[in-house]
Amino acid sequence: MNPQRAALQLLKDCQSAGLTHLPPPAEMEFSESETETPLKSLEQSVSDSATVETPEPPVDPLAQLQIFSERVAQCVRCQELAETRTQTVFGIGNPEAKVMFIGESPGADEDRTGEPFVGKAGQLLDKIIDACGWSREELYICNILRCRPPGNRNPTKEEANNCREYLDGQIEIVDPDYIVCWGGVAINNLLGVESPVGRMRGKFHSYGRAKVLCTYHPSYLLRDPAAKKLVWEDMKLLLSEMGLTPKNG
Repeated sequence: MNPQRAALQLLKDCQSAGLTHLPPPAEMEFSESETETPLKSLEQSVSDSATVETPEPPVDPLAQLQIFSERVAQCVRCQELAETRTQTVFGIGNPEAKVMFIGESPGADEDRTGEPFVGKAGQLLDKIIDACGWSREELYICNILRCRPPGNRNPTKEEANNCREYLDGQIEIVDPDYIVCWGGVAINNLLGVESPVGRMRGKFHSYGRAKVLCTYHPSYLLRDPAAKKLVWEDMKLLLSEMGLTPKNG
């Protein structure tokens, strides 16, 4: 039997026998107030020492994101978006990613599949990711909005504010070291600025503990291929900051 349990059982047996105090050992001298120790006190002492704190189970970010995703799927804060969407587009990737990509809002392809960056812009993003030496599974990818605005228009300020709780929740759960904002909508809404991409790119900003890199959205590169060079400069800056080199050196 556990020694602490044995001692506790002995004390209970003494109480059952009518013994309420224990005398001190004969060879030790005590003051009058210390000559008897109530069994109740000893019982409490033994009980307290036997108490073992149970550690809380580790937090599972994947489970947290799943719960959050289910909550987002029921969101109707933006009535127009809730009525016109096929489904919400929460986010995808490594729940403990070092790098988080934040885009603008889902398009038609994303609305259909439920995943961010899967259209033509997403295919170009995949090429950028591969050139960096990464895979989608290593990153966490989401958007400012989790619903597609009709006609693929930019989100309104009210819509972005309605969705901000979900964005902040994802950032808090994933806790990335780096965030890449793709496009002006992502930059302006995350950082709370009204500056154009060209003025924000090429250097790091801060959001919480994360370092934030701003660059052009892949859809912009489809319209202006010359800007690919600028985006690649930004990605090399990120890799250098992380102590990494591009896939092809």
